Amino acid sequence: MYDVTSKCADDFINHEEILETLAYADENCRNIKMIDALIEKAKLRKGLSHRESSVLLACDIPEKNEEIFRLAEQIKKDFYGNRIVMFAPLYLSNYCVNGCTYCPYHLKNKHIARKQLTQEDIRREVIALQDMGHKRLALEAGEDPVRNTMEYYLECIKTIYSIKHKNGAIRRVNINIAATTVDNYRLLKEAGIGTYILFQETYHKESYLALHPTGPKHDYNYHTEAMDRAMEGGIDDVGLGVLFGLDKYRYEFAGLLMHAEHLEAAVGVGPHTISVPRLKRADDIDPDQFDNGIDDDIFAKLVACIRISVPYTGMIISTRESQKTRERVLHLGISQISGASRTSVGGYCEPEPEDEKSEQFDVSDTRTLDEVVRWLMEMDYIPSFCTACYREGRTGDRFMSLCKSGQIQNCCHPNALMTLKEYLMDYASPATKAIGDKLIEREVLNVPNPKARAVVLENLRLIEQDNRRDFRF
Repeated sequence: MYDVTSKCADDFINHEEILETLAYADENCRNIKMIDALIEKAKLRKGLSHRESSVLLACDIPEKNEEIFRLAEQIKKDFYGNRIVMFAPLYLSNYCVNGCTYCPYHLKNKHIARKQLTQEDIRREVIALQDMGHKRLALEAGEDPVRNTMEYYLECIKTIYSIKHKNGAIRRVNINIAATTVDNYRLLKEAGIGTYILFQETYHKESYLALHPTGPKHDYNYHTEAMDRAMEGGIDDVGLGVLFGLDKYRYEFAGLLMHAEHLEAAVGVGPHTISVPRLKRADDIDPDQFDNGIDDDIFAKLVACIRISVPYTGMIISTRESQKTRERVLHLGISQISGASRTSVGGYCEPEPEDEKSEQFDVSDTRTLDEVVRWLMEMDYIPSFCTACYREGRTGDRFMSLCKSGQIQNCCHPNALMTLKEYLMDYASPATKAIGDKLIEREVLNVPNPKARAVVLENLRLIEQDNRRDFRF
C-alpha cells in the first residue's frame, strides 16, 4: 500500500501508485478545466502533488504548455530571483565494486584508468579550483568499501577546508557518495558537509535491479531509504536526482516527486536540491544502447514541471548539458550550475594524459569558469558564490521556512552581489570584470531595505579598496 510517511521504500515509492498516477494523467492530459485549475493552484506557490504534476507533464496542449512555462519562470523568479549559484565537482576516486550498466566505473571495466586522490593531490586540485574562483565543491566517488572508506572521506573534507590560497577558500563541501549508515552520516555532519547528494538513477524497482546487477548498490531499498538515514544522522540538507534516460521519464518524474513528498511528510523537510542529469556518453557506455532517452523539449518540460511542483527546492544542471541546453532551462527553474568541471579523478591542476583517462562522463559545456560567469551576466543573471546559509545555520527546516516565505532573498541577493564582487576582484578577466561591475551597480539598487543596501555598498567598497573578504548577511 502507498504510504507517504512509511520508512520503507516500497511504500513511499509505491509502484502501483505510480502506475495509477500515470493512468490518471493520461485520462486528464487534455482536460482543460482540470489543467486550468491546477495552474491556478500552482500560482499559490505551495507546490503540487505528484498526481497533479503528472497531469501537467502529460499535457500536450501547446497553449497550456506555454502557460506552464511562464508560470515556472515566474515561480523561479519569486523564490530565487536572478541568482545562479556556482559550484564544481571534485572526483576523489573512481574505484568501484558495483556493476552499474550505465557507468564506466563499473567493476568489469578493465581499461579505464583507476585512480584515487591522495591528500597532496587534493591540495593541488583544490588550489587550482580556488584559483579559478570556486567556493563550493561537490565531492564524488565510486563505491569501494576497502579504498573509499569513511575515514578517507573525512580526511579529504578536513584537507579541503584547511586550504587557503591567496584570497581563495572552499567555504562549502557537499558530498555525493554511496548510501551508508546513520552513524556514518553523523560523522559527515560533524565534518561540516553542506548537502548530502545521492541520485536514485531510477525509481522503477525492476529496472533498478537490472541496471545494478552486482555490488552493494543492487539493494534498491537500502539505496532509496538513504535520505531518511542521512536525516536521522543529523544532516539537514539532502539532494535528490534521477538519471533521465534509464527508464520512462514520466515514471521517474512521479517517483521523484513522491520521494520529495515523503521527506516532507516523514521528516518535515523536503529536498534541498533536485538534479536533472541525462544519460551521456562515457568511456565504454553508449547512451544509444538505452531506449528511454529524452529530447530537449521534454527536458525543458520536466524542468518547468519540477519547478512548479516543488517551488522551494534548488535545481541543479551540470556540464553534462551543452551551453545551448543550459541556457534554455535556466529561466524555467535552474538555480545552480557547475562551471569548468572535470569528471576525471584529477585534471584541474593539469590535464590527464590521453592514456590515463578516468572521466565518469563526457562534458558538453567545456568553457572556463570566467566564460560561464560572463555568459550568465550577459543574460542579467547574478553568478553567486555564496555559502552564507550553510555557515550561518540557515539549513534544513530553517532554510525552508525562509525560502517558502520568500524572506530568503533578503539575504541571498546581497550575499550574491558581495561574493560576485570577490570573484571580479580576484579572478575575473578584464572584460568579465567590466560587465560584472556594471551588473552590481544596477543590482544593488534592487536591495529593498535602505539599511541593508547601505551595508552592501560599504562592504563592496571594503572588498575593492581594503582587500577585505567574506562578508555575509
